[in-house]
Amino acid sequence: MNPYALLLAAILSELVGTTALKLSDGFSKPLPSLAVVVGYGLAFYLLSLTLEELPVGPVYATWAALGIVGVTAVGVVAFGERLDGAAIVGLAFILAGVYCLNVVSDMSVH
Repeated sequence: MNPYALLLAAILSELVGTTALKLSDGFSKPLPSLAVVVGYGLAFYLLSLTLEELPVGPVYATWAALGIVGVTAVGVVAFGERLDGAAIVGLAFILAGVYCLNVVSDMSVH
């Protein structure tokens, strides 16, 4: 399977797990707690498959960065969290760093 599709699936699974973590209320709610375990378990499994074909540095940076940006978006949309200017600049720096690592750097597979 395409390693980039696996990476995207890993990121989406991590977003599900992290969103469920917020909803689990300290693991006191069974269904969201189960979704945490399944979401993170699937995310790490898919990430491991991605790492069979792609280098660890760019893969992990992409997974972490898009997880941060994605979870932030979920927080804004689903939980009414607010972003200020500094948060927006910080997210832009995160995305710029991943762009540099994946596109500009020779470290990544182009």
